[in-house]
Amino acid sequence: MAAWSMPLKRKCLSLQWKLMFARPLFETPDMICKNQLLERVSALIDQRRLKTTLGQHFGGIDAANLRHAHALIESNSARGKIVLEGFSAD
Repeated sequence: MAAWSMPLKRKCLSLQWKLMFARPLFETPDMICKNQLLERVSALIDQRRLKTTLGQHFGGIDAANLRHAHALIESNSARGKIVLEGFSAD
């Protein structure tokens, strides 16, 4: 057992991770289920039956908007998700 886990074990705690895209990552036979679930969620949002956690949308990602978003997070007054768009990992 890892040394870091002993303090948790004595308190009967555990850490668990859930990987959102495990099905496509491991190419499981039922990986179409993720697409079906996301399509359903998208439809419920469009119907306004499900509300997103979007807090603020700062537009395109650039230095000024990134500083603005970071300052809001550091202020501990942010509510919901903060969105910057246009980022590409390519």
